[in-house]
Amino acid sequence: MSPDFAGRRTAVRQALEQREVESVLVTNLINIRYLTGFTGSNAALLIYAGDTDADERTRICTDGRYVSQVATQVPDLQAIISRACAEELIERASTNEVGAATSGVRTLGFESHVATVEQFRGWEKLVSGGPELVSTPRIVEPLREVKDDFEVAQLRAACACADAALAALLAAGGLRPGRSEKQVRRDLENLMLEYGANGIAFETIVATGANSAVPHHRPTDAVLAHGDFVKLDFGAQIGGYHSDMTRTYVLGAAADWQRDVYDLVARAQAAGRAALAPGAQVVDVDGAARQVIADAGHGDLFLHGLGHGVGLEIHEAPGIGQRGSGTLSDGAAVTVEPGVYFSGRGGVRIEDTLVVREDGPELLTLTDKELTLV
Repeated sequence: MSPDFAGRRTAVRQALEQREVESVLVTNLINIRYLTGFTGSNAALLIYAGDTDADERTRICTDGRYVSQVATQVPDLQAIISRACAEELIERASTNEVGAATSGVRTLGFESHVATVEQFRGWEKLVSGGPELVSTPRIVEPLREVKDDFEVAQLRAACACADAALAALLAAGGLRPGRSEKQVRRDLENLMLEYGANGIAFETIVATGANSAVPHHRPTDAVLAHGDFVKLDFGAQIGGYHSDMTRTYVLGAAADWQRDVYDLVARAQAAGRAALAPGAQVVDVDGAARQVIADAGHGDLFLHGLGHGVGLEIHEAPGIGQRGSGTLSDGAAVTVEPGVYFSGRGGVRIEDTLVVREDGPELLTLTDKELTLV
């Protein structure tokens, strides 16, 4: 199984035709990876609308550091070698270097959500008297929302890696009084690498005691103690795809208030998972989980959105929250992660990565979610 890069570029051409734009300059490196497989740190991609000649006219540009890499990763496209990738491709679009014509395209789209003001002003001077620069924000990102079979397989592998690392951490007694948050983070990240991760998906969160009430706490030298909540939010990255999972444990014995808040978040998380369906409004999915917490009188302690898309980026479309917009698509990979946080005392978050399916969401993070005392 391999990615259908040509098919993805065809989808971009169709989007260009819908917007009545003749070509597009892609400069977002994540989007370039999605469309070509190239993983270098400097690149640009020029795609023309229409089916005629298709990829024969598509050009990828990178610099001399990546001559061998681009030949290996993108054998189906002609590569241009230049340090100033965007500028090089803009000039080629302006003169239509493909074929005998001497004039280029009339409209050249660009990723206006990525380009800086300084870049845009430079490009304007470059195309003076040539094509019109047309804002085409997020022309690729909507295509990335729906994962194909290859992408889901990568996500499954990343989630399985994180599951295995957490199981190994627990089996080794890695969560115990006397250890620091930083020590736990180091062990968990090392275990993900041992189980096959290419890297960590994001900065690992380990939060003990009162720190667990901070949604995005950064690990410190704080020491785990008996009776603490310990919140772990972490993920593995495999083949560029990211997993995302949060589990919250109690060290030793759980107090009644800890059992109550854990049960509440677990019920909210189940409601959010159950609401995932193709066509569901993202605000309604968020609301399904949020209402459970609000009904318990703690709505003000759920401090963030319910979830987000996940894939080549750890946070990507769609956003699932009170201010979200749009609907879920069949095949979208998303997280569901409600939390309740008592400042100065402790908090709980439970998070899974799932794929939206017609017959119910596919759960990718399989670690048990029952209240666990360690």
